[in-house]
Amino acid sequence: MIRTLPNGRSQIIKDEAFVHLTGGVLPEANLPISGLLENMDEQIRQVDEAITREALSNAHGDWYEWFLAISAWNTFVNRPNANLAILLPNISQFDVGHLYNQELAHLIEDLRTKVQDVAQVQLITSNPDFVIIEREVANEFIVNPQPLNQFDTDSIIDLNSKYSDFIGRCEFDEILGYISVKTSFRPDRRLQIAHEGSLMKAIYIHLQTRKWVINPPGLKYYAIATRVGNSDRNALRTVATHSITTVSSLPQAAVDDVFEVNSLQRADEVFRQILT
Repeated sequence: MIRTLPNGRSQIIKDEAFVHLTGGVLPEANLPISGLLENMDEQIRQVDEAITREALSNAHGDWYEWFLAISAWNTFVNRPNANLAILLPNISQFDVGHLYNQELAHLIEDLRTKVQDVAQVQLITSNPDFVIIEREVANEFIVNPQPLNQFDTDSIIDLNSKYSDFIGRCEFDEILGYISVKTSFRPDRRLQIAHEGSLMKAIYIHLQTRKWVINPPGLKYYAIATRVGNSDRNALRTVATHSITTVSSLPQAAVDDVFEVNSLQRADEVFRQILT
């Protein structure tokens, strides 16, 4: 579960730790995930007291995403009308725009270039944590999917890399939305989520304009955390900036909905709601 780096510091092997500490099976549906993460912390510290709080916090993010990714996958497998929500890597590893077909991906790259050349500014984006892909295109590239009630490190690797099956294969209307996932909402994280949601929707509208798509279904953007307070909901109830630049369009929310998910039971409920 833990390796020693050349500088002598200890590092958590996150996927191996996740599988080992959960026993490779899903916890009871109503158990608080935040409590599970704290228990996993204690077990890690028993193995190596040198593990830092920052390392544990970093591991929490991946562990929480994997709990949710398994729930989303099982929703897709068990419900014939459910769309597919899959994990995305960091923007430094992959640009989410490359999920679109070559023409649409080129239009996004063209936008980045023109923003840079004309205004000397950059279109800086981060990747959301999950992308929601339309069921029909998912069925084309996923054959005989099986639910994940038990898992190992190979299962986690597969969840992390599933996005690669769709690179260059999505049409304009086949990416339905995105999900941002945080174990908790700090003020800086709220700003990141609102900015990300607003920018992803602006890029969607840019593609709509370039392709002359009339009455598109729209792009959804959701936020999920283990704990959500009123201040979080109020902060995330901001407008998508592009939607107030002209009187011909109605104002849109940057974030369509915010969900508190602190158990697998609640995760299943949320994914049933947003994927079907």
